[in-house]
Amino acid sequence: MKKFIQGFNKPEHLLLAMAFTMPLVFSVWMVLLNNFVIEKANFTGVEIGILQSLREIPGFLAFTVIYALLFIKEQRLALLALAVTSIGVFLTGFFPSVVGLYLTTVLMSVGFHYYETLSQSLTLQWIDKDKTAHFMGRLLSIKAVASLLAFSSIWVLMEQFTWEYQITYALFGGIGLILTILLTLSFKHFEEKTPQTKKIILRKRYWLFYALTFFSGARRQIFVVFAGFLMVEKFHYSVADISALFLINYVFNWLFAAKIGKLIGKIGERATLRFEYIGLIVIFISYGLVDNANIAAALYVIDHLFFALAIAIKTYFQKIASPEDIASTAGVSFSINHIAAVVIPALLGMLWIIQPAWVFYIGAGFAICSLALAMLIPDKPMVGGETRLAVTVS
Repeated sequence: MKKFIQGFNKPEHLLLAMAFTMPLVFSVWMVLLNNFVIEKANFTGVEIGILQSLREIPGFLAFTVIYALLFIKEQRLALLALAVTSIGVFLTGFFPSVVGLYLTTVLMSVGFHYYETLSQSLTLQWIDKDKTAHFMGRLLSIKAVASLLAFSSIWVLMEQFTWEYQITYALFGGIGLILTILLTLSFKHFEEKTPQTKKIILRKRYWLFYALTFFSGARRQIFVVFAGFLMVEKFHYSVADISALFLINYVFNWLFAAKIGKLIGKIGERATLRFEYIGLIVIFISYGLVDNANIAAALYVIDHLFFALAIAIKTYFQKIASPEDIASTAGVSFSINHIAAVVIPALLGMLWIIQPAWVFYIGAGFAICSLALAMLIPDKPMVGGETRLAVTVS
């Protein structure tokens, strides 16, 4: 038994356990939100717009995580962030008012975005470079399983047993907090392989990673905000229809994400991202042209599956980064990714009123920019060989 416990007490197992806990809690907050705020807090479009903007601010400020690391170890901060997320979800149902929901959303979002930043950082530090892509695929699979469990549990509890929002939020927030406490007590502290830089850094040689991250965030916003909206507005999809699409997406991630990660490790980052961006160009243009609800649904599922290929951006960075830069750059990259989240929905929302198809054509333009950038990734990225330009110069 002692040997089993020692064998289980590994960094990768902690990462997988945390990756299961976060979506189990966050998926509940996400799937119940729109109904809860309308039925219990009388939200209009104005209030929900403000709430979503407030939710994105902690993501934009994710770089501040590096200052917190001056006072607390990275592993413990990740677990603390997981606990804060759980507490935020736990409290949500007890404050069905505009101000109450704003406050609990910000609390939840601070924990969520800090955790996501730290999870990425710890993964790139703890997992060997030749195994990272496959492991990140496993993380996506675990997250999908947790989300499927959360969605099915909510359906049973609220549809079959007519549970109240307050009890449901409290149950899953409480489960998340208990799991976090168990993880804190069960896993030893894993020492840093390389002490991390405790300040914000922007290095010129990481410019390609920054650019790829920005455009990735911009494209993601178009999918998250407008692709689902297209399904409802143009094709009149019901809540059940949209939920079914979500379930299909998570089943695909569960079944294929780890395999996709393994494939990335074999064919390399440039080939992976080239395939992703060519595919996204076709998908976004198709969104703008599609008139069939079933084809639109297929595009939505394929679009979501392509997100797994973005693992290649992270593994590319792992290969070019100085080990001590990983934590700081993880925070910076999360903030860069969220620049688009602050700007894109508002600007393209105005364009949507005039011509919805052009929103997706702009998404195709973002994918074209990403494709051009991806072609600059070397066959074997490394420190001193961050781009094909750097390799050519040297």
